[in-house]
Amino acid sequence: MSTLTDLPPFFRTQCPLLLRPTRFTTSTASVFLPFPSRRTRIRCSIAKEEPAISSPSSSTWETDRRQSGTVDCVVVGGGISGLCIAQALATKHSDVVPNVIVTEARDHVGGNIVTVERDGYLWEEGPNSFQPSDPMLTMVVDSGLKDDLVLGDPNAPRFVLWDGKLRPVPSKPNDLPFFDLMSIGGKLRAGFGALGIRPPPPGREESVEEFVRRNLGDEVFERLIEPFCSGVYAGDPSKLSMKAAFGKVWKLEQNGGSIIGGTFKSIQEKNSVPKSPRDPRLPKPKGQTVGSFRKGLAMLPNAISKSLGGKVKLSWKLSSISKLDKGGYNLTYETPQGLVSLQSNSVVMTVPSHVASSLLRPLAVGAADALSKFYYPPVASVSISYPKEAIRTERLINGELNGFGQLHPRSQGVETLGTIYSSSLFPNRAPAGRVLLLNYIGGATNPGILSKTETELVEAVDRDLRKILIKPNAKDPLMVGVRKWPQAIPQFLIGHLDLLDAAKAALRDTGFQGLFLGGNYVSGVALGRCVEGAYEVAAEVTDFLSQYAYK
Repeated sequence: MSTLTDLPPFFRTQCPLLLRPTRFTTSTASVFLPFPSRRTRIRCSIAKEEPAISSPSSSTWETDRRQSGTVDCVVVGGGISGLCIAQALATKHSDVVPNVIVTEARDHVGGNIVTVERDGYLWEEGPNSFQPSDPMLTMVVDSGLKDDLVLGDPNAPRFVLWDGKLRPVPSKPNDLPFFDLMSIGGKLRAGFGALGIRPPPPGREESVEEFVRRNLGDEVFERLIEPFCSGVYAGDPSKLSMKAAFGKVWKLEQNGGSIIGGTFKSIQEKNSVPKSPRDPRLPKPKGQTVGSFRKGLAMLPNAISKSLGGKVKLSWKLSSISKLDKGGYNLTYETPQGLVSLQSNSVVMTVPSHVASSLLRPLAVGAADALSKFYYPPVASVSISYPKEAIRTERLINGELNGFGQLHPRSQGVETLGTIYSSSLFPNRAPAGRVLLLNYIGGATNPGILSKTETELVEAVDRDLRKILIKPNAKDPLMVGVRKWPQAIPQFLIGHLDLLDAAKAALRDTGFQGLFLGGNYVSGVALGRCVEGAYEVAAEVTDFLSQYAYK
């Protein structure tokens, strides 16, 4: 549910290397032990190829359930991580993993990606956009959505609220001397700190707040990083782990002695390795921008589901999983057709960690205990619309509300975490003469939003917007859509990676080979991170099966 981009603006301008897609090493998701040397033959129930939200007919079901086949991998969870893992296996590893099943407990795919279209409006109720990295664009092209891709204006300004004013965030290095979000002293402190003139690391895992204050100073933290953490994680940066939440930046200091030193070292290392040719099928985005699709983000999971066809099983609720004596797993599901069992050589769990905890508790208590400790705070997305004339005159550029959106530090006296200018960012999101604003509220520092009604949430957001963006005397907004997510975004708190390692170790130590953990609590919370993590998990599943199951 990121409101800006995958990296804070300061790091975008100071460390261009970070903008290039790199492997997020904390997303390793496998539990790797030797597998029996022979290939296991199994029986499974295969439904006919169905539309994304329909169930197979009983006659076809009875015919298909008698067929014998081999399932190489079952992906539990039809959110974006699960679907992209299956798509990656189908497009890049079908020679080793030809038979993949995706199971989803709900009657639709996409997980928290929810796009709604009604009365001339098109809006998102979960994640809003993605950074168009090459892995993300590869998934887009392989899913047949290249012509439906829409990209925001790379020059669209981003704003942060400070001292009652929306101030632009620097988008390129030559903006740094002139932007007014920070003082001259704050800029100098950040520059010297980035060069390494700052206190040394404390020798323990630091929070985001500790790392940024130590390296870049108080102003960078309070005016850039704190609102960014609120917008991307809906989190508390005093508790978020720098190593887990922003691992690429954390590694710069580790590898180079400072942020700038690490950046130069990374550039040198990257230049020393021959560069692989870029896939010529991929679009070439201009500048640092964000992407979506002509009919919203839901086009991606729907397209993948359509491509996978009958391999996607909807309304299949996993009730139990057990290990087979000869290797592999038996999974029992509650389905519209009754209880169904699948047997598979490997399993990838992409459901939320608390769901995975419940399913795995009968197998490995240690893994279940570790997975139960991840925290998902509540977040609400509030889409509201105003007439264009309701926008404050000083916020207009050439008569229009131009820009990506705005973030609000918790110290600035507003409850809303951030606001995206949806109708300015992507085309055809609102009727002519109207402005559509997507707002996020809640998070780790404000869990009380769960007790508020939709009307109360709209009133809270409207009250905040009238302080900074909307004219105080404007008419009441039109409530377009409100969605409360009781458990929205996993928090990468201090100790997150230790818990993840403990869960994997508990599975490994109890002999559960071929069982993988995936999803946003493993790979990262941004949509692009989930896709990058999906390619990594797909490669690990392939390595596992090719090394052990196919000999």
